[in-house]
Amino acid sequence: MLFCRCPRRFMRDLLLRICTAGAFAGTPVFAADISLNAPGADEELRSRLTAASSAAEAVARGQESVQELLAASLADYRTMVQVLYDAGYFAPVVNIRLDGREAAAIQPLNPPRSVSSIDISIETGPQFTFGKAALSPLPGGGAQELPEGYATGQTATTGAIRDAARAGRQAWRQAGHAKGRIAERDITADHLRARLDSDIRMDPGRKLRFGKMVISGNSDVNEDAIRSIAGFPQGAQFDPDSLALTGSRLRRTGTFSSVTLREAQEANPDGTLDVTASLEDLPKRRLTFGVEFSSSDGIEITGSWMHRNLFGNAEKLRLETRLSGIGNNSDLDGRVALRLDRPATLGPDDNVFYLLEAERLDEEHYTATRGLGAIGVRRVFSDRLIGEASVGFESTLAEDVFGKRRFKYITGQIRAEYERRNNRVNATDGYYIDARAMPFAGIDGSASGLQFRFDGRGYQRIMGNHDYVVAARIQMGSVVGPSLNEVSPTYLFFSGGAGSVRGQEYQSLGVPANGGIAGGRGYLALSGELRGRVSEKVTLVGFYDIGFIDSDPFVSGDSESHSGAGLGVRYDVAGIGAIRLDLAYPVSGGTDDGLQFYIGIGQAF
Repeated sequence: MLFCRCPRRFMRDLLLRICTAGAFAGTPVFAADISLNAPGADEELRSRLTAASSAAEAVARGQESVQELLAASLADYRTMVQVLYDAGYFAPVVNIRLDGREAAAIQPLNPPRSVSSIDISIETGPQFTFGKAALSPLPGGGAQELPEGYATGQTATTGAIRDAARAGRQAWRQAGHAKGRIAERDITADHLRARLDSDIRMDPGRKLRFGKMVISGNSDVNEDAIRSIAGFPQGAQFDPDSLALTGSRLRRTGTFSSVTLREAQEANPDGTLDVTASLEDLPKRRLTFGVEFSSSDGIEITGSWMHRNLFGNAEKLRLETRLSGIGNNSDLDGRVALRLDRPATLGPDDNVFYLLEAERLDEEHYTATRGLGAIGVRRVFSDRLIGEASVGFESTLAEDVFGKRRFKYITGQIRAEYERRNNRVNATDGYYIDARAMPFAGIDGSASGLQFRFDGRGYQRIMGNHDYVVAARIQMGSVVGPSLNEVSPTYLFFSGGAGSVRGQEYQSLGVPANGGIAGGRGYLALSGELRGRVSEKVTLVGFYDIGFIDSDPFVSGDSESHSGAGLGVRYDVAGIGAIRLDLAYPVSGGTDDGLQFYIGIGQAF
């Protein structure tokens, strides 16, 4: 016999109490003590009971008038039983006493004048296990896996029953039965053997196909463009994954602040199901900026301006600028890039982009002025994997240890990016990979070749604790084909500075060539960080970086190298991110510059 000591007149009396609440306006307020005693419960269950108690919450918040305490106590009968059911206890006895009087026996129209103590006493009874745990019918003869907890011999909980019913409905939806539902639940408790038999019967309904996509909301994007971007599979068999993909395609344009897809309540007579897409636009323009400062590189300022939905088809125009070298001994470096993305040009997952770029570089070992124009395609393979392919023309006027020369190239670029970090801004788990291959064909005497770049980052919590994280990064580069004096110095590699080896001057490491220093054709940089959060906003970091440069396409034990190590601090600022300060000192390599410091926004990697 399953029972709980609750009055049958509970709901009636509660409504009456609400309607006559004004009668207690003059009831005095007194402080009350509260206790919860559940001898049959473990520590976790006691914590859940305490956290769910409305009476405990009322006392903690200072809501101590008699009518408030009585209402909270009466509500706790149902709450405590629900928590116990969720833990597998289906024969509990719950007593809630106000100054020794059972709360359920107190008349709402005649409450005590004061309450000094609330005592919650719970007898959990035995913990039930599943005798029968059935769910049928299921598509494909029941091959789908049910939740692990919903099985004979497992602890019987209402949560397991809910999870099983949800899994059954989802299985039918995956099979095209969008309106699959629970037809019947047969749940029987055997108190003598502490067993619970659960039998859930599903009504899959008929198999449906996608009908029309109805567009609603306040959006300036053309409806035809929305449909092209969404790639809604009208006429295809219903599939929740296809519906989710439609929403993802619309969201990743960066045009909409809100994308909601709602299935129609009823299917059409022809077996199709309409879907309504409700869309709201983001502001059309966005301005961002960033600042980074190091003792060797000076100040670098970056900014971007973006215009969304430029021509009404969710196009995105982005202008990026960079000004660096402010405050150091070299002339200023600058870059301006303009990129236009047109979504769904070749298909719902393909964007065509156009790129114009101009850059002036005054580096430690070379100067260069370059211009680039390119057209490419960006393909989104999944939420984690993207690819890009482009072709363009580049012209560079450079002066380095080999003299002043002009390079002209027809360039191609293939890029793949794989994202598995749990947080792009401040990862504590997962990894990230960015790989690029750029073949270049020389024009007017320039040599041809291939440049390869790789950037891999990994993050691992220590003993599962988010406050302590090990972060590692590997960067590799290689130029295959032309010799050092036959390729633009902008394609070669240097090491040193905030992006490679902290504690060493920016681009200070190259290879000896022609009486000076040139960039290398082979590059490898390794970085490791140990991050420990010491407060809600402050994180301390210890790091070590090492870099290798070689005149050959691949580094070896004979490659030029240097390293640096140091300590850093991150301070989280809401709406901006972490403010970063790193202090680094050279460990190996030919430098006498001593301590270097770096200030920026966000993690180093």
